Amino acid sequence: MNEQRPQRIVIIGFGPVAASLVEGLLPAAAAGHCEITIISAEEHLAYNRVLLAELAVGAAEFGHLGMVDPQRLAEAGVDVRLGVQATGIERSRRRVHLQGDGHVSYDRLVFATGARAVVPTLNGLNFDPHADASLPAGVFALRTVDDAHQLRESLGHGRRILILGGGVLGIEAALAIATTGAQPVLVHHGPAPLGRVVDADGGALLRRNLREAGVEVVSAAKATGIQKDAHGFAGLVTSTHGLIEADALLVSTGVRARIELAAGCGLPVGRGIKTDEFLCADTEQRIFALGDCAEVAGQPPVGLLAPGWAQAAWLSRYFSQLVGAASPEPLPAPDFSASDVIMLKGQGIELAAAGDISAGYWDETGLQATVYADPARGRYLKIVTRQDAVTGFLAIGLAQASAELVLAYERSTALPEDRSALLRLDDPATDQIAAIPSDDDQLCRCSGATYGQVGHAVDAGCTTVAEVGENCRAGTGCGGCKSRIEELLAKAPALAK
Repeated sequence: MNEQRPQRIVIIGFGPVAASLVEGLLPAAAAGHCEITIISAEEHLAYNRVLLAELAVGAAEFGHLGMVDPQRLAEAGVDVRLGVQATGIERSRRRVHLQGDGHVSYDRLVFATGARAVVPTLNGLNFDPHADASLPAGVFALRTVDDAHQLRESLGHGRRILILGGGVLGIEAALAIATTGAQPVLVHHGPAPLGRVVDADGGALLRRNLREAGVEVVSAAKATGIQKDAHGFAGLVTSTHGLIEADALLVSTGVRARIELAAGCGLPVGRGIKTDEFLCADTEQRIFALGDCAEVAGQPPVGLLAPGWAQAAWLSRYFSQLVGAASPEPLPAPDFSASDVIMLKGQGIELAAAGDISAGYWDETGLQATVYADPARGRYLKIVTRQDAVTGFLAIGLAQASAELVLAYERSTALPEDRSALLRLDDPATDQIAAIPSDDDQLCRCSGATYGQVGHAVDAGCTTVAEVGENCRAGTGCGGCKSRIEELLAKAPALAK
C-alpha cells in the first residue's frame, strides 16, 4: 500500500524500544517516504533505563545512557515532542490529542508507552494501578532519570536505604548502593531473594553473598505500611519484623504496562495492549503496540529489551515496505520469544539460572537432578536434565560452568554423562576446552545480537565495545556481555592497531 503523500507515523513514548523502531525507520524518513512524530511525556530523548541504578550511584553519567543521535533525527525530519502528554486517541479521524488544545494526525500509530512501577498497597502510599504514583519524600521507584537523580540525593555514607523487592532489579540496585558507602537493606517476601529461581541451598548462599557484599537481607517480610516524619520516609512497617527504620525506600516490586490511553480509545487490553502476532492492535491495521506495553498474541509483556528490540526491528521493516521505501518481499514470520535465562553479576556475585529446578533426586524417573555445593568457596550448582538435556539449572560462583549451561539449555543439547566435567571448567589448575559458541548463539541478551553478528562487526573494523554496539547493538543494554565482546576484540589484534 503506497500512497502518494508520505505516510504519517506517530509514536507515543520514547524509550529504548521506540528508539530502535525510529532507528529502523530513519532511511525511509530521510527519503521522504514517511513523516515520523514522536510524543514523549519525558523531557529527555530515549535513554537506557537498564543503567539507571548506575546513574543513581554515580557509576555512569547521563550522557552515556543516550540511545539516539539528535542530529540524525533532525536530518531525517523526525518531529520529536518532549514533555508532551498524549491525552486521547480519536480513531475515527486518526488523531492523537495532546495536553492543551493540540492534536497530531496519523496514518499509522504505534503505542510504545512502556510500563510504570508497581507501587504496593501499603498504608501511606498511593497505589492507584492506573496512574503514576505521587510518592512521599524519601520514597522512590527507579524508572526514570528524575527518579535516579532523586535517589542519588538520598545516598550518603552510612545512610540506611531500604530496597523493597527481591528480584533481579532490586538486588542489582542494592549492590550498586552498597558501593557508595550507604547501607542497603533488601527487604523481600519469601525465604530468599529470587525466590522463584533459587532452591533452599542456593537461596542460603545468595543471602550470604549479599551480606558479604554489604547488603543486609531481611527475608520473609510482610510490609503493611510506611512511617513518615517531618522530613518524609522514616521506616517500613511490617507485620513480621515490626518497624524497619531507614532514611529512604526504593520500591522494586515489578512494573505494570501503561494501557490507559489505549483502553480509552476502545482497544482491547489485558496485561498489556492486546495485539496479534504482527503487533497490530486494531482491525484496520492502523494501530500497533510493542515493548513493555504490548501483550503480543496472548503473551504478557516480559520487561526485557531483547524481545522489544526484535519487535522494533520487525515493525520497522514492515513499515518501510508499507510506505514503499523497500522492495516488497515476504517478511519472515516474527519471533519475539524471550529466553528465560536470568543472570546476575555484581560485587563478586555470579549467578545464572533458567528453567525449573524444583525436581528432587527421586521425584520422577525421567528427570535427573545433580547438585554440587562448595560453601567455603561460595559455589553451588544444581542441574535438572531429561535424557541428558537441561531443563533447568542454577549456578552460583561458577562463571565458566554457567556459560556452558546457558548454551546447552538454549540449544537443547546433551550434557556430558559425567556432570562433574562442568565443574572443572572453573578450576584454574586445569585446562579444559569449553563448548565453542556458534554464530547463531546469542551473545547479548538485551539486544539479541549473536556471536556471528559481533564477529562480523569486528571483521568490519570495529575496535571497541562502543563501536560494536553502534554496529549491532551488542553491549548497549545492561553491559553484562561487554567482557565477551572484549574477548572477541582481543582475538583480532590486527584490527585493534
